[in-house]
Amino acid sequence: MNEENKDNKLVRKNKIESYDIAKSDETMHLAIDLAKFIKENKLYQNIQGKEYVNVEGWQYAGSRLGILPVVAEVVNMSSETELKYQAKVNLLNLRTEQIVGAGFAICSNKEQGKKFYQEFAIASMAQTRAIGKAYRNILAWIIRAAGYEPTPAEEMDYTGNAPEVKVEQQPVAAPAKPAIKAEPVKVVESVAAAPVENAVKYASAKQKEEIIRLLNNPVITRQEKTKMLLNINKLDEERANQVIVKLRKVIEERGEQAAAA
Repeated sequence: MNEENKDNKLVRKNKIESYDIAKSDETMHLAIDLAKFIKENKLYQNIQGKEYVNVEGWQYAGSRLGILPVVAEVVNMSSETELKYQAKVNLLNLRTEQIVGAGFAICSNKEQGKKFYQEFAIASMAQTRAIGKAYRNILAWIIRAAGYEPTPAEEMDYTGNAPEVKVEQQPVAAPAKPAIKAEPVKVVESVAAAPVENAVKYASAKQKEEIIRLLNNPVITRQEKTKMLLNINKLDEERANQVIVKLRKVIEERGEQAAAA
């Protein structure tokens, strides 16, 4: 009887963790969950008395809906006197395998506070802003329903209003290693920003879909799943394969332990 109750709880848990953007009642439940997650993990900045969600918070909302960002292109627009990059990000719905949104963004070392940024940091910030912009185009109302301003914090930085902005939390640093604590399943670690090169191949949609499918296994805890989803867009093809192999191994080992118990 106890085992049956546990199985029922696991089934109910899986249903709660996946939402459909086409169903308003489910997205409202997501808004409540999102508000709690952003608050607990401090994924927002207070700017002039209003709270703006960092791109990690937007990624979390998208991942819970099965919508993940894919970097489509990064264009070097630099000149002799300026480092400048433009990035385009598409949003892929893993259920339908269709592009459901897109976002463009630019970053330059001419912006206030970025004078001494290295080239890779400028290129990386352009991608980060494009991710936030893409999600804002389709999920702004969900962020608003969660009680936050419907503009990514990184986009506020882009407006150039830094002299007038009073930030009560630590400002967004150059994209380096996210402050994420290691979890029992150490398959996705913080990934430092890397130079944009043509040779870099990011994880494919099928690899991401397989990772998410494995993360939905009942033996994977919700905290483990959340931490991994926040990093999934940083994976290249090789690391994604390593994550898939590791997850399968963990699922198999935990399944055997449960059977032995």
